[in-house]
Amino acid sequence: EGTMILTIRSDKPEAEIALLNGDKKLDEIIWTAHRELGNTIHVKIRELLEKNKHELRDLKGIVFYEGPGSFTGLRIGLTVANTMASELKIPIVGETGPDWQEKGARQIMAGKNEELVMPEYGRDPHITKQKK
Repeated sequence: EGTMILTIRSDKPEAEIALLNGDKKLDEIIWTAHRELGNTIHVKIRELLEKNKHELRDLKGIVFYEGPGSFTGLRIGLTVANTMASELKIPIVGETGPDWQEKGARQIMAGKNEELVMPEYGRDPHITKQKK
């Protein structure tokens, strides 16, 4: 039994979750989430764990792709990731770049815990000004 790590990427219409054992990818699910991310992400996480004969309590950490990317996608994914880390009392780290999963997994194995990951949107979020 190694170090089971869940990785979550939600910065674009195709969401990705993966299960790592240490920094080696065991399995992943990529799906077109678009506006359904909030409804589908929990189902996909459960699916990924069940398929690999694991439970939430087996997770030893979460790695989140912190951006840059879609404001809403990052926000939903991060809410799920931060909440899971908090509830399961496991470390969470945010990473970016092409090898974000491996970098993040190595940080978790080295004992790093950001406790609350914040997104990198890459630019100011586009928020409509309130009408007076």
